[in-house]
Amino acid sequence: MDLARNGPGPDSAVRCAPPFDAELAAALAVSADGKAGEPFTPENLAARQERDVAERPRPTVPELRAGGCFEVDELCVPGPPGGPDVTLLSARPAGLDEALPLLYYMHGGGMILGNASVVLPQLLREWALPLETAVVSVEYRLAPGVRHPGPVEDCYAGLVWAAAHAAELRIDPERIVIGGKSAGGGLAAALALLTRDRGGPRPIGQLLLCPMLDDRGDTFSSRQMTGVDVWDRSSNATAWQALLGDLYGTPDVPPYAAPARAADLSGLPPAYIDVGSAETFRDEDVAYANAIWQAGGQAELHVWPGAFHGFDTVAPNAALSREARAARTRWLRRVLSRSAGA
Repeated sequence: MDLARNGPGPDSAVRCAPPFDAELAAALAVSADGKAGEPFTPENLAARQERDVAERPRPTVPELRAGGCFEVDELCVPGPPGGPDVTLLSARPAGLDEALPLLYYMHGGGMILGNASVVLPQLLREWALPLETAVVSVEYRLAPGVRHPGPVEDCYAGLVWAAAHAAELRIDPERIVIGGKSAGGGLAAALALLTRDRGGPRPIGQLLLCPMLDDRGDTFSSRQMTGVDVWDRSSNATAWQALLGDLYGTPDVPPYAAPARAADLSGLPPAYIDVGSAETFRDEDVAYANAIWQAGGQAELHVWPGAFHGFDTVAPNAALSREARAARTRWLRRVLSRSAGA
């Protein structure tokens, strides 16, 4: 029996849903987002997208430079064949002129929300500065305005350009880690598959934070956390339908859209995968790590007890959030150190 996709029916599954960590639950209860529990639906999606743009203004490039602490440039680079140019935000700690390793990052938002600017301050503070790493944040197109393969092709085009212009960016093309959170984690996993299969730039690692990997929505955790997780089965289905259009619900969804569909996970860079025990993506993320191991690859898996989706954003100062960030940083440091000594 496939325990990830079978088990008790949805009613009993919800009754035995793992409880949230007490500190995280308290932070969620007083979250500024009073509609945190409102699921996304096809009917409210357009309004929710408009609200997200209005309520999360983009930091300007001067603001991102933080008074000269960072060098930040907005770049417009060639997009995928037949597609528009792609915007990249390229950043690095100021005063470091040598070729730095690169974290090539895709923001979260379920493929339907978010932008490259909002996530950049945290990336610079947590990783670029302490690890002396450059960061490129990708402004990929959002669904349903653009369906698959538009978003992942935007990310691939940006990665190819960055690797080809390493001297201009002052990065080491042999030390690129691809990463992302939620939808961005799914895009990073898809990008690892795509660049492997196309013979593109070879990342040294993939940082997959609570990645959105499986369009089918039939794992046990997706049923277990229905109406419980802040990103539940209903919101997830809405997002996948927005991305896939007519492909949604068919057996023809490619792994470059939903990496959980991949039949071959060999030859991929080492992966870091983390997820909460009390979130929708738990079982698909655990299964993905297991599939990498079964293919002979490397994966480090963390399942944070009592954590819901995006817990470290809702409660950044919680003990579990601090521990999760520290574990991610330790993995990045190890990967970059091994590469530097190779």
